Amino acid sequence: MSEAAHNYSGGKKELTSYTDQWALGTTVDMDKLLGWSGATFQMTITDRNGSNLGADAGIGNNMLIQEVYGRGQTTHMTQFWLNQAFLNNQVQWKIGRMTVGEDFASFSCDFQNLTFCGAQPGNLVGSYWVNWPTSQWATRLKVNAAEESYVQVGVYQVNPIYVDDRYARHHGLSLDNPNGTTGVLIPVEYGWLPTWNGLAGSYKFGGWYNTSDGKDLYQDRDREPRGLTGQAPRERNGQYGLYINFQQQISGTAGGSGTSVFLNISQADRATAAQDHQLALGLQNKGPFGRELDVIGVAVGATHNNGRYAAFMRQQDERLGNPASIVGDGYEYVVETYYSWAPIPSIYLRPNLQYIKNPGGARANDNAFVLGLKSGITF
Repeated sequence: MSEAAHNYSGGKKELTSYTDQWALGTTVDMDKLLGWSGATFQMTITDRNGSNLGADAGIGNNMLIQEVYGRGQTTHMTQFWLNQAFLNNQVQWKIGRMTVGEDFASFSCDFQNLTFCGAQPGNLVGSYWVNWPTSQWATRLKVNAAEESYVQVGVYQVNPIYVDDRYARHHGLSLDNPNGTTGVLIPVEYGWLPTWNGLAGSYKFGGWYNTSDGKDLYQDRDREPRGLTGQAPRERNGQYGLYINFQQQISGTAGGSGTSVFLNISQADRATAAQDHQLALGLQNKGPFGRELDVIGVAVGATHNNGRYAAFMRQQDERLGNPASIVGDGYEYVVETYYSWAPIPSIYLRPNLQYIKNPGGARANDNAFVLGLKSGITF
């Protein structure tokens, strides 16, 4: 997968950036291979390269303009897990090296802006909710409660070392367990998968709790404004949040051409999350103009900067006599539209237009207009 982007407005300079990702994986049916009934093994290795338009052009955005950039432009062991099914597939137990977003709040990455890509909570609290391509040791238990519903819970190791670019460059393929674990992330999700007039829907309701202590963004250890006092931040016991993820096909043929709509909303705790909530909604039309493999997508989204953190930065700059930092306390708005052209099933070219209003949630940053191209090849 590759993503190119050029900013025609916004930022400190106009330029073009390119980034890509290679993924090599295998899925093994252990029953066919070894007679191990109900077991599946998955291994995926990813390699990322390239540069980040938002940083290079000085746009000041929070959400990546090229979602495939990040977590160290290097090689990662992204998946290395075993899934065991029990009771005629009613219960599934998964264990190994996993990404949170492959199971919880999971969402496609058809759009190029990160606002509309992947498990949304990771966009807000990515220091401990770790999405693709970085993994950690984890386990997940899923129970299909009825034909159209399920409930699942996971336990994921929280270790800041895994999201450190320096560690990834030297140990990206390692299956080790480095020192530095601070706690565990426990997500819980209920999913309802109804069919309306033969058209599939997916309605997910979830929440999470990180047992690791978090640092308060505004208060010091005496519960005074730490930007003014310069004292150590207040330690918060745990970090948490909620999310919903709705998708519904509203026209066309079941599983084929037609229009689908989606809505994603996430809220993180305001004590510790610098970006505390995000919402995104949009639609995708498959098979426009009689071309079954093509897709049109349109989406709008907003990410909110926590005003408590912005207030801390203003107070700290004033106390230290530093130039005022541009830290927003409002919303970063993003609009993206794309047309995906697929000449054959294994190749797509997806030009897109992005408009970013108040990058970083700060009105002081110029709005950005970006032309992008996302493309992919599956061998």
